[in-house]
Amino acid sequence: MSPLDISLADLIARLDEDLPGAGELARVSEARLRARTLSDLGDQLIDHYVSKAKQSGASWTEIGDAIGVSKQAAQQRHAPGPFERYTHLNRHSIVLAQEAARTHKHDSIGTEHLLLGLLGEPRGLAYGVLAKTASERRIRDAIEAALPPAGEKALRGHIAFRPESKEAIEQARRASADLGHDWVGTEHTLLGLLRTEESPAARILRDLGFTPDELRETIRTEIAERAAAGDER
Repeated sequence: MSPLDISLADLIARLDEDLPGAGELARVSEARLRARTLSDLGDQLIDHYVSKAKQSGASWTEIGDAIGVSKQAAQQRHAPGPFERYTHLNRHSIVLAQEAARTHKHDSIGTEHLLLGLLGEPRGLAYGVLAKTASERRIRDAIEAALPPAGEKALRGHIAFRPESKEAIEQARRASADLGHDWVGTEHTLLGLLRTEESPAARILRDLGFTPDELRETIRTEIAERAAAGDER
């Protein structure tokens, strides 16, 4: 088996590069946040291949054996969830949204964090659609202005979604179904945010000039172009 193309030295060098003037305690805090992100991505990696194994006909007993846990534990841990049909780019945007909430020391994930997550995944179709309308800096500034004040301490572990974020996630699945797609990509999350009309993210998107109908048609066109080019979503 080939090793991962990443090393501890790489991670240390990148953190030091990103925080050149930070003290050691600030680097400890940042290292913990990045470790959490790596852990979340690792879980998603396992989930991806568990789903593939199920599609190929593997039983939960076999999957449990492959993971090293009981059948019941594997079934409970990897049962289909709200992000089952999410593309890996969109799953990554959700991880980034969680880390945005953690970095700002917020105790829940809002739609503004979800929008930050989409901006953090430049390979996603949503990023491309946003970038054609406004600069990333302008969008980030608008999001920062909409964020609640920072808390006193970053949370560890799971951070819950706010009700409007849960609604946006549900609207993303509906947007995918409305377009006849069998996946939920970053583009559907963008539509879901705009459809959650009273949310901070929807207000930001409307201020940028987006409307649901125009955005849907833009996404149709972009998907067709990316499919022709063989690009990811």
